[in-house]
Amino acid sequence: MVRKTKEEALETRHAILDAAERVFQEKGVSHTSLAEIATAAGVTRGAIYWHFRNKADLFDAMIQRVFDPLESKLAELQAHTNENPVDMLRAIAVYFLERVACDPRYLRVLEISWHKCEYVGEMAVIRDAHLECGNRYLALNETAFSLARERGFLPPAVDPRTAAIGLMAVVDGLVVNWTLDSSLFPLAEFGARIVDAYLAGLAA
Repeated sequence: MVRKTKEEALETRHAILDAAERVFQEKGVSHTSLAEIATAAGVTRGAIYWHFRNKADLFDAMIQRVFDPLESKLAELQAHTNENPVDMLRAIAVYFLERVACDPRYLRVLEISWHKCEYVGEMAVIRDAHLECGNRYLALNETAFSLARERGFLPPAVDPRTAAIGLMAVVDGLVVNWTLDSSLFPLAEFGARIVDAYLAGLAA
C-alpha cells in the first residue's frame, strides 16, 4: 500500500511537470499561474504545493528532470575518457545537440528557459542556479583543454579558457538559433559538423 502511494505520488509529480512544460511553452513562465498548471494537470493547487514550494521550485524541477540524465552522461564520459580529453568534450557537445534535436522534451524545456522566461522576482534564484551550472561546465571544458594542451593534442598557443568559452558559445549559439527557428538548419545533421570544425580549428 505504501509502495502504491509512492508510485501514485511520483505519477502526480510527473503529470504536474508535464503540464508545466505545456503551459509554460504556450503562455510563457511569467504569464502562467500555478492554478493554470493544476487545471492542465488535472490536480488541485494543493497537490502542486505538496510537491513544489512555488513556481520557481516547479520550474527548477522541470529543468532538472531533463538535465539530470545529461549529468549522468557526463559522468559516464569522464569515467571512460580517451587519451585526448578533447574527444570527451566533443562527445558531450554532440550528445547534447542530438538530444535537443531528437527529444521533444529537451526542445520544450530549452525553448522555455531561453525564450519564454524572465529571470526576475521569484525566478532570479533559478537564474543563479543555472549560471552556477554553466560555470561548472565551463570549468570542465577549460580543464580538459588545458590537459589536452599539456599532452600535445593542442598547440601551446591555445588558451584553455578562451577555447572553453568558444566551445560553449558554439553549442549554445546553435541551440538558441535552432529553437527560435528550426527551419534555419538541421541541428542533428549540422551540429556535429560545426563542433568538429571548431575543434579542428583549435588543433590546426
